[in-house]
Amino acid sequence: MRVAIAGGTGFLGSVLVRMLEESGHEVLILTRHPVAGDHRMVGYLMEGARPEKELGPIDAFVNLAGTSINAGRWTERRKQDILSSRIAATDEVVRIIRAMESKPDVLVNASAVGLYPTSETAIYNEKGPAGNDFLADVVKAWEHRAAEAGKEGVRTVFMRFGVILGKDEGALPLIALPYRLYGGGTVGSGRQWVSWIHVLDAARAILFAIENTPVTGPVNTVAPNPLRMKQFGRTVGHVLNRPHILPVPAFALKAALGEKSKLVLEGQRVAPSKLGLHGFLFRFPDAEEALRDILKNE
Repeated sequence: MRVAIAGGTGFLGSVLVRMLEESGHEVLILTRHPVAGDHRMVGYLMEGARPEKELGPIDAFVNLAGTSINAGRWTERRKQDILSSRIAATDEVVRIIRAMESKPDVLVNASAVGLYPTSETAIYNEKGPAGNDFLADVVKAWEHRAAEAGKEGVRTVFMRFGVILGKDEGALPLIALPYRLYGGGTVGSGRQWVSWIHVLDAARAILFAIENTPVTGPVNTVAPNPLRMKQFGRTVGHVLNRPHILPVPAFALKAALGEKSKLVLEGQRVAPSKLGLHGFLFRFPDAEEALRDILKNE
């Protein structure tokens, strides 16, 4: 296959690129900062850029582009950047698809479980209701813009990612840091759900969505065994051989992070119903196994 990826140099994108290339697929990376001499890289979202002229026929388009929600305090300017970066990248991907003579078979667009309302009791499948906070509004706008590709006859998939676990990027390094310093403990009430997925399974799920034509629309991209925050923290401590003793009260996180504290103080229990229905097999279905793989040799 020939696969074009927007956001192919990021946390998840770089893992996906490596996985595709190791499987013998050709990858083209859309980026604002192409590297001279790297034939895979195609400039986009730049003055005068017309990437559709360079891409040629492609089988699949993957859009993972957007400012990280983990970096920086959520000022109004930062929140606008989180939204606008996703909308701009998605609009450009759809524009490229419209301009292509030969359309890709599928667009796999990033999304997030932040669409669902936070709850300690509900279990959300892909038909779950949408929330009404900042993250939910971002996801609704993001998916709405990506759905325009469907009007071009392109199968469109929204990968609603949970907390993606990886060694050096994403949320896990911040979660693991207090444990490494022997200061880890329960965050907030500890009852909030963490719907997580190993970064390798996240990349494998994207490839699965590309290769399986019955997969369409929203897809909850999370492992089948979420944990409450207290148990998740204990598992991190156990894997690192560190104690789980020092609680982090909610008021302290709210003071330090502001609105962004919702990322760790609130959560959703999300089920990967559609992946299960179509026969996707997780390599890391359990948190301890996933964390041991990521944090090994520490």
